[in-house]
Amino acid sequence: MKVLLFANTDWYLYNFRLPLANYLKDQGLDIVLVSPAGSYSSRLKAKGFRWVPVNMERRSLNFWTEFKLLIHLTKLYAKESPDLVHNFTLKCVIYGSIAARLAGIQRQINAITGLGHIFTSNNSLANLLRPFVSMLLRIILHGSKSRLILQNHDDYQIFTQNGLSKPETTRLIRGSGVDTEKFKQLTVTHNGKFKVLLATRLLWEKGVGEYIEAARLCNHDAIEFWLAGSPDDGNPASVSQQQVIAWQTEGVINFIGHIENIETILTQIDLVVLPSYREGVPRILLEAAACGLPIVTTDVPGCREIVVDGVNGLLVPCKDYIALAKAIQYMKENFSERVRMGAAGREKVVKEFAQNIVLKNTFEVYKELL
Repeated sequence: MKVLLFANTDWYLYNFRLPLANYLKDQGLDIVLVSPAGSYSSRLKAKGFRWVPVNMERRSLNFWTEFKLLIHLTKLYAKESPDLVHNFTLKCVIYGSIAARLAGIQRQINAITGLGHIFTSNNSLANLLRPFVSMLLRIILHGSKSRLILQNHDDYQIFTQNGLSKPETTRLIRGSGVDTEKFKQLTVTHNGKFKVLLATRLLWEKGVGEYIEAARLCNHDAIEFWLAGSPDDGNPASVSQQQVIAWQTEGVINFIGHIENIETILTQIDLVVLPSYREGVPRILLEAAACGLPIVTTDVPGCREIVVDGVNGLLVPCKDYIALAKAIQYMKENFSERVRMGAAGREKVVKEFAQNIVLKNTFEVYKELL
């Protein structure tokens, strides 16, 4: 049996779906990985997988460019002739599903890990594209041999109640899993300066601006604000490198850039923050909770899948940087609460979000179709 996994970056395949690829390979399946070329393609091949490049521009709206992409994908799918295709993220779901149908491949799994810029932004272009994208989803997600995987209850309700997908072909699998052996329980301390971390793609929709404003309200003699990540040129909501440098120069943040092994940074952190506007199930919060770190995040879809307010972290209103600053200050001043919340977070991840649980649940969806 051959399975083709298609994502919008090789970085995504390596960082989020490599455990799934390994798991499927261990089940005896032949795995082909497809994505645009990048610095992680050689790593995927070094892990023993066949990787096929596809020329895909994430921000392109040029009709001819997109038409050529669809034709190329259709030919690629027809040539590979997999028994099943698994498409990840919104654009890949749309293009991959159409290409699979045109290539005569009926078995499809589509994973939408978050609604994305088109559904979360209120700018004029997003408002223009949203009805068209919704119409396409209603068409491509309704096949009897197609399954849709969503990561949180809010997205599940939106898709099923608005007719974007059918309940009988929609599955809820919360996140891509976290390795609870790699991300081990840390000892919560209260020595030295209180260190707060926001680790994310540098998008405005991740709440980076609110994080900066909250940092400006706090006492920098007592609290140090770290920012990890890099701009995403393929996303129109990306924060510019110049803006990040300006914040660093201002002294409001300690910018540490892209971190390859985030577990090494978490050992130095007292609190993880994510003031996002909307998520699928954010990996950084799972990793922080697995390490027994308390969390402050927004009361939005995805984030509240992980954090129960007052149990393993604090939830604050979306876009409210004053409430964010107050929550950070509260965490700094209440060591015993941080210890309690961190332990509760670890327990929740082990029971609900561990990698072996997610992989097993995902393979059950495969078995429905294979």
